[in-house]
Parts: sequence; C-alpha cells; structure tokens
Amino acid sequence: MTDLKSTIASDLTARYSKLASVLRELAVPLSEEQFWIKPFAFGNSFGHLVLHLTGNLNYYIGAQIAGTGYVRDRSLEFSDTTQQPKAEALKKFDQAIEMVLGAINRQTAEDWSKEYTAVGANARDRFDMMLQCATHLHHHIGQMMYLNFELKRKG
Repeated sequence: MTDLKSTIASDLTARYSKLASVLRELAVPLSEEQFWIKPFAFGNSFGHLVLHLTGNLNYYIGAQIAGTGYVRDRSLEFSDTTQQPKAEALKKFDQAIEMVLGAINRQTAEDWSKEYTAVGANARDRFDMMLQCATHLHHHIGQMMYLNFELKRKG
C-alpha cells in the first residue's frame, strides 16, 4: 500500500510534468515573432506568459520551499521587451519545472503541512501552495491555447 506522501509526490510530479509537456507542445509551432506578439490589445504574449509562469514557480516554490534564493520581478515578467530567444525562455521554464519536481520529491510527510507564507500568497501550507501553482499553470496554458488559436487564425 502506498503512503500518502508518496501518492502526493507521484501525483503532483505527474501533473506538473504533463502541464509542462503541453506548454512545450503549444510553443513548437510558434515562430520567434509569434512567441512574443500580442494578438489582442489586452492580455499577454505567449512568451510573456512563459516568463510569468517561470517567475511564479521560481518564487512561490523555488524561493519559499526549495530555498533557491530566487528574487522575483513580477512586473518585468509582463513588460520585458528584450524578447530573448524562444528556446532560452523555454529552457528557463524547463529548469523551473525541474526545480519544482525536485522540491516535490524532497518533501517529507510533515513538510506538506508546514505553514506557508510569501508575499502575494494565501496558501495555508506547502501542499496548498504546490496545488495553487499547478492550477495557476493550468489556467495560463488555457490562455496559451487561445493565443495559438488566434495566431493560427490570423495566419
């Protein structure tokens, strides 16, 4: 019989891995220009959403749970005009996912229920924050799907 700690780690690892795979698949058909273009006057580009998700994971899980020392500049995630190469932005996202997977697998049964505090967070404990970050990732992947649809529609 599998214990709860192993079940949590296995399921969260599978979910984060699946979501990261979907994001990478969505990025494949985008050119460098499409990766950074905003097809709507409102909202964000696919690339800025990648920067945002990378910053979100690196701060809420990396800095606060894994102790990476990451310092977040949230506003820059949406306003950065440098337009780094798509491959570089995706590599940083992949590194954030790998850090998350490592943090998940290092948690003890007691760690999951440790109190969680961070600027901008309303999580009760580490498990709650990991779950919130996964749902946040899923939410933005939905936006990325719509961006891809619109970019394809516009040719």
